[in-house]
Amino acid sequence: MKNHVLFLCCCFVVHTASNAQSTTISGFSNADAQAQLSIEKQFDQNLNAANIGNTIKQLSSHPHHIGSAGGKAVADSIYNRFKSYGWEVRIDTYHVLFPTPKTRLLQMTAPTTYKALLKEPALKEDATSGQQDQLPTYNAWSADGDVTAGLIFVNYGLPEDYDMLDRMGVSVKGKIVIAKYGHSWRGIKPKVAQEHGALGCIIYSDPADDGYFAGDVYPKGAFKNEYGVQRGSVMDMPVYPGDPLTPNVGATANAQRIERSEAANLLKIPVLPISYHDAQPLLKALEGPVAPAAWHGGLPFAYHIGGGTTQVHLKLAFNWDIVPCYNVIAAIKGSQYPDEWIVRGNHHDAWVNGANDPISGIAAMLEEAKSIGDMLKSGWRPKRTLVYCAWDGEEPALLGSTEWVEDHLKELQQKAVVYINSDGNARGFLNAGGSPALQQMVNEVAATVTDPQTGVSVLKRRLAKETADATTTKAKEEALAKKEMELGALGSGSDFSPFLQFAGIPSLNIEYGGEDAGGDYHSIYDSYDNYRRFKDPSFQYGVALAQTIGRVALRQADAQQLPFYYQDFYKDVNEYTNQLITLANDMRESTALETELLKDSIYTLAADTAKHLLPPQPKTAVPYFDFAPLQNAVAHLQKTTDSLHQVLVKMNDANTSDVLNKTLYQAEQQLLLPEGLPRRGWYKHAVYAPGFYTGYGVKTLPGIREAVEQRNWTEAQAQIQLAADAIDRLNNYLQQIHD
Repeated sequence: MKNHVLFLCCCFVVHTASNAQSTTISGFSNADAQAQLSIEKQFDQNLNAANIGNTIKQLSSHPHHIGSAGGKAVADSIYNRFKSYGWEVRIDTYHVLFPTPKTRLLQMTAPTTYKALLKEPALKEDATSGQQDQLPTYNAWSADGDVTAGLIFVNYGLPEDYDMLDRMGVSVKGKIVIAKYGHSWRGIKPKVAQEHGALGCIIYSDPADDGYFAGDVYPKGAFKNEYGVQRGSVMDMPVYPGDPLTPNVGATANAQRIERSEAANLLKIPVLPISYHDAQPLLKALEGPVAPAAWHGGLPFAYHIGGGTTQVHLKLAFNWDIVPCYNVIAAIKGSQYPDEWIVRGNHHDAWVNGANDPISGIAAMLEEAKSIGDMLKSGWRPKRTLVYCAWDGEEPALLGSTEWVEDHLKELQQKAVVYINSDGNARGFLNAGGSPALQQMVNEVAATVTDPQTGVSVLKRRLAKETADATTTKAKEEALAKKEMELGALGSGSDFSPFLQFAGIPSLNIEYGGEDAGGDYHSIYDSYDNYRRFKDPSFQYGVALAQTIGRVALRQADAQQLPFYYQDFYKDVNEYTNQLITLANDMRESTALETELLKDSIYTLAADTAKHLLPPQPKTAVPYFDFAPLQNAVAHLQKTTDSLHQVLVKMNDANTSDVLNKTLYQAEQQLLLPEGLPRRGWYKHAVYAPGFYTGYGVKTLPGIREAVEQRNWTEAQAQIQLAADAIDRLNNYLQQIHD
């Protein structure tokens, strides 16, 4: 599971050796900055690409999903590695629900018959692809079910696709739907299908999105072959992640559990992923209207919606077992501030062998830990406590990290300075997202890490990519002028979610990628052989990840004044507020025109599609919202953060108090909503959450944004006030620093 984030822009100050004798590091005096650079140089010298490659090979040598013997073996191996590096280490075990398949059947029963293979073949070019104990192709958290019904093609299975089906007069009620992977997190597809009355859902990877349209398929090339299948979770994690039976509390052995039927994040219909080999005969047999042109994929025939005689039989049954979840927790106690924790994490479980996702990330994390252990032997010790965590059960539902955060919530909210996450990693560009107050520090670090391919800093290479990707002359000019990058806003999809959105702990998610495209994701082909050929053959980007996150962790651990800059948070939340005002205005202006535009769009469709369309239904008018409470709170925040910045600059040359640092790192907790977001109270952050219908994708100021998008006007106005209250709490909290 990965969450792909975009860079936007922040501020940093760096003086290179060409124009100054020292480098400014936020949170350090000039003298301390020089000592810190020496520490980082020593840290770098201990990092080894070949060692990272060997770790990837060893830890991905066998399947290791949660609850398996291979999973326990990987946890034990990581434990032993930390121990050998000189860290204090333990395994925190939770007991979580995890379904595995015992029956999988998909058959077309009319107008012809076809039985789906539901299997990925072993390849001679991939040494681990034929191993025993591989999880079969399935979607975890599908319901048990035995249904036979007509088949309907629903494009990507998003709400807007069902709007088009409504206009075509096509209902999926009582049917089985087939949807393409892509354009949203997979769990949204059965969720929306269920809401529209479907009896079951099939998800396939279309070759136009994930296959031969992109290039040669595996094993000749990196892209998905006709038999490849993307496993994955379809839990409704936008409601809450973690063990579905223990919401809001850690899944310890004696935890009170709800009944599975009571879990609000579990589906009621069966769901199955298939290959495009298995999808082809089903789609080819569909009758009914021709699908809109934009719905067509890469298979060699016209795509139809269905509604004729095509019938399929879908039968699924699962073992609903409580299994152990092994979190490996390693620590080095801080010399001066032992109760201030720098928490670093990456998961260790995989759907199968998981060389890329997640072992490439954990190999870099272990290399960081090894280097830090070597530094301990020379007499160095961090000022703050380092806590390195290898999570179990991330793939099904962020199980290990969520249960650990829920179990240690109060302690973490007192002690956790920052959580730094990675997942998979590969050749390409630096990607980072997280709490805006950390933007300046991340920029400073990115300016010091050298890109393995180009020899320039990873910051400079990232900015060059933004320029190259710009699509207009004006956008290219603006990109060329940029010297800085912004952290992307975090939605979900990896282990940062419980830290940021449940506990309010400042968080980062960092990875490299973009030159590693391929179709191995969550398949048996996510292997060492695949990784060394197509992902990061030299393993140098594993070193780059270790350098990047290692510097972030070490600077947070040793900073005299913690480098949190809330001016950057103001800039982002001000932009989010303006976006919402623009959204509401645009919706208001477009509503009156929308009916005519939709009528005209009929004539852009194929004739045999257009004749099935019903007239569009007019939408209710968009009212004028009172954004004044939010605008006032944001304006107040600008004054507060500007004043705070001046205070912190002056304090940086003096002794920074423990109370000040604690105030800085606990500030984000002020943004937690006491009751959480509507209909999903687990998500408490007023500014960041995964979208209810996007899954991984972020929604900023989510309570307001989603109410407006879903045309719930009363709720939108109420959420404006709640978001304003949260920002006012942050204002009042930060003011205590300089009052």
